[in-house]
Amino acid sequence: MSVNLLDQTRRIGKLLHDNASRVVIFSDICACLGELLSASCMVVSAKGKVLGAYDHKEAPDLSALLRTSVGALIDPQMNERFLSVLSTKENVNLQTLGFDRSVSRGSTAILLPVYFAGERMGTTFIYRSGSTFDVEDIILSEYANTVIELEIMRALYEEDDEEKRMKSNLSAAMESMSQSEQKAISCLLRELDGREVILITSRVAEKYKITRSIIVNAMRKLEGAGVLETKSMGMRGTHIRILNDTLLTEYGTADNSQD
Repeated sequence: MSVNLLDQTRRIGKLLHDNASRVVIFSDICACLGELLSASCMVVSAKGKVLGAYDHKEAPDLSALLRTSVGALIDPQMNERFLSVLSTKENVNLQTLGFDRSVSRGSTAILLPVYFAGERMGTTFIYRSGSTFDVEDIILSEYANTVIELEIMRALYEEDDEEKRMKSNLSAAMESMSQSEQKAISCLLRELDGREVILITSRVAEKYKITRSIIVNAMRKLEGAGVLETKSMGMRGTHIRILNDTLLTEYGTADNSQD
């Protein structure tokens, strides 16, 4: 391995150490790799969603079939071609992927499947004009792809941890309530249309034959646990927005036939 390649891999690896936030840095990895290889680079999910992208000024313009803005969906047929690549495929002729000959001429690409726990999570696509990718370019690309896989793994674990935390907070809040307060929350959920609603608590209390104070106390406990947020709308009532969707999935279909 040359000293230059070692420096380049360290530059990519440094992105992981410098990322103190919980935000996945796919676009940062694409930009770093793209600058090192003088190429455009993008990470696409298995469903065809662009997770990260970098457009190099000297790379071919593939916008006719390939949207490169983060969050956009690429052409479904193009994504199918990406997913058909099961291992690293280097120096791919862009025309074989379905791009027009006018932009394919003199251009080449690397396709790298992104896996996590044996499951296909997406594809890293790198392309440029001019010279083909040499061995060191391919090694660097595979290293960057490994970093991308690590970022996907981290994002999935953080998502799982966040879901567990939200369930734990909700469970603790519900356990702190009396039966009357739990019933009040169940009644409120029956009034929701989606994740938020404006309610006049006195009318809800009258409808379900419970006291307004019980409804207010129950909402305060959930608000304190970060499950929902409330905002007074004056004469219009109280705006309620659900922050923890577990409340809807686990308690939203409760049977309140005893009302």
